[in-house]
Amino acid sequence: METFALGKLTMYVSEDHRFGTDAFLLAYYAGVRPGNVVCDLCTGCGIIPLIFCKNVMPHLIYAVDIQEEAIELLKMSVEKNHLENTVQPILTDLRELDQRVLAFETVDIVTANPPYMTNGSGYEKLSRPQAIARHELMCTVDDVCRAAGKLLKYGGLLKMCHRPERLSDVINSMRENKIEPKSITFVHNSIYDKPWLFLITGKKGAKSGMVVEKPMILRNDDKSYTEEYTRLYE
Repeated sequence: METFALGKLTMYVSEDHRFGTDAFLLAYYAGVRPGNVVCDLCTGCGIIPLIFCKNVMPHLIYAVDIQEEAIELLKMSVEKNHLENTVQPILTDLRELDQRVLAFETVDIVTANPPYMTNGSGYEKLSRPQAIARHELMCTVDDVCRAAGKLLKYGGLLKMCHRPERLSDVINSMRENKIEPKSITFVHNSIYDKPWLFLITGKKGAKSGMVVEKPMILRNDDKSYTEEYTRLYE
């Protein structure tokens, strides 16, 4: 176990429960405001809820994960930073959400950085916790969208990041759960590269019609980071 400085906040991570650039991208993209009730699914060590607390301090953040070690790390971070009144770590299987733990149709924004890889796509060299975080062993895109559909208020937003090759799966799953895709942003390492990630917004109960936003570019021609990318870490 080790600590990571997130501005004035301290968070706990481990070899099995860490985070990547996609977490910062999603937190930046989510557009959370101080009065929001938020639920972060597949929260891991809780990087996304902690970024929200660093930047905007929402009214309440539920942080859901199935892995006990990840939730214990987040509980330590919450206690260290005195965030008990804002962040509620929840150890549960999102496929079995219980209204006694997390009331349905009460959430303004659901964020999700789910496992990207399908089950059986080469996770043998990973530890079990790493495999669960990266591969659909314990939840699928369908499971995430189904959970979001239960939690969101009418008009609430699902903010998700995923790999471009899974775009059709994500859109289909959103619509099956009455969450209409409304905007999408593709993320590129440079203007010469294919996108490696997309950020998508879905709105519960909305009519059809999706906007493709301008792409997010992470590096300039000289390989330096773009201003937009640098803002993620400020």
